[in-house]
Amino acid sequence: MVVTGKDQVMQRVRQSLRDTVSGGFRRIGFQAMGTWCQVQFVAPSTTAGDYFVQKAVRWVAEFETRYSRFLPDSLLTSINLAAGRAWVEIDEETERLLSLCHELHFLTRGAFDPSALPLLKLWNWKANPPRIPLESEIRAALELTGWRKVQRKPGAVFLPQPGMSLDLGGIGKEYAVDRVIQLAQEHGLCAALVDFGQDLRVHGLPPDKPAWHIGLEDPTQPGQCWAGLAIRDRAVATSGDYLRNFMCAGRRYGHILDPRTGYPVDNGCLAVSVVASTCTIAGALSTTAFILGPQEGFRLLESYCGAAGCLISNHSRQQTKNMYEYIIP
Repeated sequence: MVVTGKDQVMQRVRQSLRDTVSGGFRRIGFQAMGTWCQVQFVAPSTTAGDYFVQKAVRWVAEFETRYSRFLPDSLLTSINLAAGRAWVEIDEETERLLSLCHELHFLTRGAFDPSALPLLKLWNWKANPPRIPLESEIRAALELTGWRKVQRKPGAVFLPQPGMSLDLGGIGKEYAVDRVIQLAQEHGLCAALVDFGQDLRVHGLPPDKPAWHIGLEDPTQPGQCWAGLAIRDRAVATSGDYLRNFMCAGRRYGHILDPRTGYPVDNGCLAVSVVASTCTIAGALSTTAFILGPQEGFRLLESYCGAAGCLISNHSRQQTKNMYEYIIP
């Protein structure tokens, strides 16, 4: 019997699944996409809740199966292995994802680039001991990076240079949050909060409360919150490198790379939190603002219609004017 990546992912998700009821909510949690995923919701009936749980868990497992770069039989791995050789057929959802990548690349002025996997492989912040890539290695990886090089046509995608590769880690969790919220709406759930690795979105209202209360972690004191938000039918995403980084030769290197330079971000930013209509947009804006830095990043947050944000740097905390609508006094 051949065990596929799909089998492995589904087994892991099912073995990690926790399903409890408390405080008027049904809560499920499971391990997927390299993080702990949580969903809390209120369903019109036990049967409706059971059906939603089955659909949501299966959808997330299948999503990881298709788009994980760590699975040898995933669609994303097939695309990467075919670089420089052949077009790869893709389904409608993959077309939507790649179209979204294209839009976000344009929106973020190139700071969001799903083709930056060659650079990500160079900077392994988990390595022990850590290693700083050579300048020649970074230049070579930059030659294989660039979303504009990716070729697309209806139903297919092609990476024209051998060694090019895609990684959807910068959009995957956020997109999955939005899709699970969509499933919650389709199944008639009265209220839901979907939180995948602290990127989250809410639907409806929690029992007996006027809004969902969300804490924003203090990057200078991880584990503690510097503010609370009250949100309704919105999404919240935070980007920062204060938890994932390494020290080498007395210098700190974070895990968020600037795909335009090939180096980890080092501009004084500690964390950026964004409230937006979807988790995908919130995540793209928070990461981009973090990469752009305190001045240019904050200008991006202020200029984006329908979003609010806060940028915390070494020396300041900047909030867009409409962020005060969400902060709990």
